[in-house]
Amino acid sequence: MQDLKHFFAETHFIETRQPYEYQPLQWGANIQCATQEHFDWEDADIIIVGCGEWRGDTPGAAYSSGPDAIREELYKLYSWHPSIKIADAGNILQGASLDDTRAALRTVLHELRLAGKTVIVLGGSHDLTFQQYEAFKKADQMIVASVADMLVDLDESEGVTANSFLMEMLTGKPNYISHYNHIGFQSYYAHPRMLETLDKLRFDFFRLGRVREHIEDMEPVLRTSDLFSFDLSAIRYSDAPVNINGSPNGFTGDEACVLTRYAGMSDKLSSFGIYSYDAANDVHRMTAKLISQMIWYFIDGYLIRKTEAQIHEHDEFITFHVSFTDNDTVFLKSKRTNRWWMKLPNQSYVPCSYNDYLAASNDEIPERWLREQERLI
Repeated sequence: MQDLKHFFAETHFIETRQPYEYQPLQWGANIQCATQEHFDWEDADIIIVGCGEWRGDTPGAAYSSGPDAIREELYKLYSWHPSIKIADAGNILQGASLDDTRAALRTVLHELRLAGKTVIVLGGSHDLTFQQYEAFKKADQMIVASVADMLVDLDESEGVTANSFLMEMLTGKPNYISHYNHIGFQSYYAHPRMLETLDKLRFDFFRLGRVREHIEDMEPVLRTSDLFSFDLSAIRYSDAPVNINGSPNGFTGDEACVLTRYAGMSDKLSSFGIYSYDAANDVHRMTAKLISQMIWYFIDGYLIRKTEAQIHEHDEFITFHVSFTDNDTVFLKSKRTNRWWMKLPNQSYVPCSYNDYLAASNDEIPERWLREQERLI
């Protein structure tokens, strides 16, 4: 892996703290930082990268201190999983132009992906999701991408912006999106024809109300994802008061933590970004506290991915043979994590939920089964 330190600011957040400020079990005393002696990328399972670039949302916007405001709260939390090694690379240097910053972030994410690291990106405006995607594209890797956002950012515009990046990401050529999931959109902000078109592409869009009613069904969605991008607008204003352009409706803080824990549990997911945090609008740093807790739960989920059995380890699963509407199939339940898989007619296993098993047991075709079959055609 190439030396990446020149892409980052020389001064790291940890250097602004007093020595021994953190207690031994707090993350501030355990996260390895790039400016410290003996820093080694190879030691880390998870690497934190900050990027306070906002010019993709507001031309001429100043570089945000948001990533460091999140670190202020994150480093106070206690580490419950010492076996998971976390490194904090610091903040990407702001480039002379927006494209310069994006290129630096893209290069860093690409190199860390090649090194087999899981990266948490602290944004910055939501268009930086495109750099998460381009890190995979640069390696010619087809991926499943998932985004949590109250809006569907498919506006047509000149260049890639916070309101249009999905257009380029989903339709640009060559394209490396094998499947796309949109989690928590709010119907009154979404153009019906746009969603109909995307549905024809077999992409999955999950309305806010549906997700909140059966949030456990998002676990298999995120289990299949390589990339997860979380825009804070998906959280209701009362739980994330930084959302001055958000909505009174949205996920609660604990629901946001559930989703990020599911993302951490995915052994496929290697790129996780949290966007649209503006420290200047954060009342009492409540949103920074929430983001730090979302990251805590992501890491808590990461521990589960390290303990899950492989699908071929038959003794680690409970097998259920089910017949529904003339289909005979098999459901597997992990003895270690209680997660579920179902077998498709092509003999492959795909992640599913307990609700899918219940539907099949009641002689109903699980919707996930139908969607997977449609994508195989």
